[in-house]
Amino acid sequence: MKKDYYSILGISKSATETEIKKAYRKIALKYHPDKNPNNKSAEAKFKEAAEAYDVLSNKEKREIYDRYGHEGLKGQAGYNARASDIQDIFENFGDIFGEGGFGSFFGGSRSQQRSYTKKGSDLRIVIKLTLAEIAKGTTKKIKIKRYSECKKCNGNGSKDGSALKVCNKCNGTGTVRKITNTMIGQFATESICHSCSGKGRIITSPCLSCGEQGIVPTEELIDINIPAGLQENAHLVMHKMGNYPIGGGVPGNLIINVEEIPHPILNRDGNNIYCELNISLIEACVGCEKEIATVTGKVKIKIKSGTQAGSILRLRGKGMPSDYGTGEQLVNIKVYIPQKLTKEEKEKLESLRNSENFKPKNLNSKRDSKSFFDHVKSMF
Repeated sequence: MKKDYYSILGISKSATETEIKKAYRKIALKYHPDKNPNNKSAEAKFKEAAEAYDVLSNKEKREIYDRYGHEGLKGQAGYNARASDIQDIFENFGDIFGEGGFGSFFGGSRSQQRSYTKKGSDLRIVIKLTLAEIAKGTTKKIKIKRYSECKKCNGNGSKDGSALKVCNKCNGTGTVRKITNTMIGQFATESICHSCSGKGRIITSPCLSCGEQGIVPTEELIDINIPAGLQENAHLVMHKMGNYPIGGGVPGNLIINVEEIPHPILNRDGNNIYCELNISLIEACVGCEKEIATVTGKVKIKIKSGTQAGSILRLRGKGMPSDYGTGEQLVNIKVYIPQKLTKEEKEKLESLRNSENFKPKNLNSKRDSKSFFDHVKSMF
């Protein structure tokens, strides 16, 4: 059955060389046997497209086909697409079928030596800090145990770091290549050389200090700088302070998880600090001066006369620092009502019962019933 090569590739008879390549690339990617294993239909379409490309990409064959059709191509047309041409089409198409792009699957002059760098495992530690330490920032000395690079062999596991030979399986490239012949040329796949683990070198004499591992257990005292105002449940990363990998490579990271030590009085919500302050009935009536705790130390505050229970005092700049400024400390005032009174105390209070200043005013009961955090929200 005669085939229309232009229809197979989905192009017009006036298609340029670039358009022909683009159309073939699209079809070849869609129906390639590696993407469609055991699919006879896809394989047939892939062969058809390769045959059409073989003819239309060749100037002389295309002229004969355009003038005489299939009859003129007897003995010439067929599934003989050139591997070099196909490689050129897919060379910059990206990592679709493996490392290095589609082009690395074809044989020919294109060769590339890959290097594989191993990364060591990460270490994780927890540091517990007080609110004061988080507010001001601090430096902590921490002892860590990790696997470090062996200094005797510079991490490669060989005696004196030089007892090595080129791997004869990969010839020092660190990769092995497998060539498969197909109807459209040669396919080449690359993988890490298992003989040398991708390093390209074989140890001829092991390092006596690390036993060919390239790593040794160490214990170090390091400084960890904690910036001021860390968010809750934050973590810090110290790059290349984790474990060094066996046989050489790049160390992993040290990940520091920060936990806040609960404060007996202060509570944190974002950049703001909350606390409660108990005052007596007399202090609420006549006013007073009180000392309270903050994240930066104790401060004195004034309580105005007539302060109501549930009032919120705002201490600006006494919260946690951040990139957007320092938060506030919000103080919830609680008035203590004694449960037991002496006869004399009762008599004194009774004498004030009918005083206008001690009679409750018509307050908004709904507002008074708000919780502490409701009051706080209403302030913003």
